Amino acid sequence: MGYLSNVIGNPTDGSPVSGGGRSQNDKFSYGYASSPGKRASMEDFYETKIDCVDGQIIGLFGVFDGHGGAKVAEYVKENLFSHLLRHPKFMSDTKVAIDDAYKSTDSEFLESDSSQNQCGSTASTAVLVGDRLFVANVGDSRAIICRGGNAIAVSKDDKPDQTDERQRIEDAGGFVMWAGTWRVGGVLAVSRAFGDKLLKQYVVVDPEIREEVVDNTLEFLILASDGLWDVVSNDEAVAMTRSIQDPEEAAKKLLQEAYKRESSDNITCVVVRFLHGQGSSGYA
Repeated sequence: MGYLSNVIGNPTDGSPVSGGGRSQNDKFSYGYASSPGKRASMEDFYETKIDCVDGQIIGLFGVFDGHGGAKVAEYVKENLFSHLLRHPKFMSDTKVAIDDAYKSTDSEFLESDSSQNQCGSTASTAVLVGDRLFVANVGDSRAIICRGGNAIAVSKDDKPDQTDERQRIEDAGGFVMWAGTWRVGGVLAVSRAFGDKLLKQYVVVDPEIREEVVDNTLEFLILASDGLWDVVSNDEAVAMTRSIQDPEEAAKKLLQEAYKRESSDNITCVVVRFLHGQGSSGYA
């Protein structure tokens, strides 16, 4: 289709994988790095995709961190963005389309899954449409941007001990208790997620969606699973990668640093760099 896109599967043999690509209009480049880290199993997935809708180049990026197994995270990776791109309002009302895509992907998985296993997945996604960046999140993967040299969180970690989340869960008839950390029903350490059939009444998939303008102050975006954020702060992540122009190298740097700092989880990082002043005018 005339655009560069490099989508490789997720690591299964314990070794890190990385890759990247660049948009046809030279408006953004991206890179990713993913590793099981110190864990024997891999439950992180990611997606990096460039597409064209109504003549406009679209970037779609996501990190999906499974819990209770990899099944839900893999399903979301395989289905979320295809649902989104098929949505009739994808271009005209992108926020509504993202919200619907999250919910339809979740409901389809729950209907197709006959098991009673307690498994689920976070999602931290970014969709680039022209000069607009839409970031959506459920769970404790995280998205941050670097704007004018400053680290800005563009998602909120969905944790059950947050006042609003705890109230929502209790209003729905659930409870939050301490079991090593604060957990929904004493089981789950995130308050929003895909899957989690047995807790679905409380663990909703309604995403927080934030829109950012892509202008000359927006330098790059980082999406990552909590294997990074458990040991690296937002400010540190920006400081480590701001001088690295190649987003694949930036993603690898973050992964290596998290591993060096003894992160105990799978680690997945996606970096998107906005290339101002290159290629054709505008972001379309």
